[in-house]
Amino acid sequence: MKLSDVLIKPVVSEKVNKATDKFNRYYFIVDKKSNKLEIKKAVEEFYGVSVAEVNTAVMPGKSKFRFTKAGFIAGKKPAYKKAVVTLAKGETIDLYANI
Repeated sequence: MKLSDVLIKPVVSEKVNKATDKFNRYYFIVDKKSNKLEIKKAVEEFYGVSVAEVNTAVMPGKSKFRFTKAGFIAGKKPAYKKAVVTLAKGETIDLYANI
C-alpha cells in the first residue's frame, strides 16, 4: 500500500482539540487495510514529526433512520478505521496551515 493512500483525513473536533492540548494526540481517519507501522510511517513522512505511539480502532457502521414526506427512509453510515497518533515531546502538527 502506498503511503499516500494510508491517511484519508484528520479529525477536527472539540474533543480532539482537548486531547491534542493535553496529551499531544492527533486523530486521523485511515484506510481500513492499513496497519500501525504504515500509519506511523505516513504521519512521519507527511508532517515531518516523530511519532511515539499509534493506536487504532475500527468504528462500525451505524443504521440511520429518517421520517420524511415520502415515508420512512432507512440508510447506513459506512464503517471506518480511526488512528490515534501520539507524538514525541515537543512535536506538533499544524493542521490549519494549508486552509
